[in-house]
Amino acid sequence: MTAHFPELKNAHVFITGGGSGIGSTLTEAFLRQNAKVSFVGRSDHSNFAQDMLDKTGIKPLFIQCDVTDTNALHAAMDKAVADQGPLKVQINNAAADTRMESAKITVADWDAQIAVNLRHYFFACQKAAALMGDEGGSIINFSSASYQIGVDNLAPYVSSNAGIIGLTRSLAREWGPRGIRVNAISPGLVLTKKQIEEVHTEESLAQFRERQCLPVNLMPEDVPGTTLFLASDLSKMMTAQCLFLDGGLAFTG
Repeated sequence: MTAHFPELKNAHVFITGGGSGIGSTLTEAFLRQNAKVSFVGRSDHSNFAQDMLDKTGIKPLFIQCDVTDTNALHAAMDKAVADQGPLKVQINNAAADTRMESAKITVADWDAQIAVNLRHYFFACQKAAALMGDEGGSIINFSSASYQIGVDNLAPYVSSNAGIIGLTRSLAREWGPRGIRVNAISPGLVLTKKQIEEVHTEESLAQFRERQCLPVNLMPEDVPGTTLFLASDLSKMMTAQCLFLDGGLAFTG
C-alpha cells in the first residue's frame, strides 16, 4: 500500500472481525497508516495482534467478543474508546457465509445468520454514532456482491447483505447532519483462506473469473485501498454509497 493518508494518523479505527480474512488485511492497512486500531473477533486473535506489532511497530487492541452478543459488543467498543481515544472510523466486517439449502433452513438457522450478518451491523453502527457524537466520522459496512448477482444456498446471507445496503442509506440520511458518513463496500469473490480451503474448486474459480470484466482472482490485499479511501478525507462528500469491488461481476456477469 503506497498511498498515505495523513488524517488517519492516530485516528481510532474499530473493526469487527478484524483478526482474520479480509478483516486482518484491513487491520494491517490502517496500522500502516499509523492509525490506532481496535478489533473484535469471536476466536482468540492475540497472536495476530502480536504479529501486527512485529510487522508494523504498532499493536492493535484486540478484544475477544461474539458480535451477536450486543451487550458484549457495546462493552468492547466502550473499552476501545477508553483505551485508544475517540472513535473516528467504524468498520463492520464480521460475517458468516454459511451454506445451507433453503428448504432445510430452520427458524434457529435463520435467526443465527441474521444475527451475525445484519443485526450486529445495526447495533455496531448505533453505538459508533453515539461514540462519535457531533465530531463526525466514517462508518463503513461490508456487504457482498452476492446480493446483486443472486447465489444459491446462501439465502440468509444474501438477504442480510441486501439489508446492509438499505441500512447504510437510511443511517447516512439520518446521521448526515452530524457529520457522520455511512457507506458500504460490496466485494465479490475474495480468495480468503476459507474460500480456498473450504468452498471453491479450481473449476468454480475459473467460472467466476470468466464472469468478471477483469478475469483475475480477487485477493484480500485488493480490499484495503477502497476502505482507506472511504475512511479518509478524499471521500468527505461521499455518503449513502455502495462501492462494488468485484472485478466487474455484479452488473455485467
